[in-house]
Amino acid sequence: MAIVVNIDVMLAKRKMQSKELAEILNITPANLSILKTGKAKGFRFDTLEAICKALDCQPGDIIEYIKE
Repeated sequence: MAIVVNIDVMLAKRKMQSKELAEILNITPANLSILKTGKAKGFRFDTLEAICKALDCQPGDIIEYIKE
């Protein structure tokens, strides 16, 4: 897929665990895992905003387009 989700990269940069982010976002670790692995068909802008707020980053830090 041409869209890559970089939540793991940002978690590592912020020295935060997935479990902690899931708690901040008020979602289950399983749902966060689906987002992290890129298996989600999409996610809402409010979720993206919450991730960016929690990780102090921009949407482009989370999702990236890579030409195949």
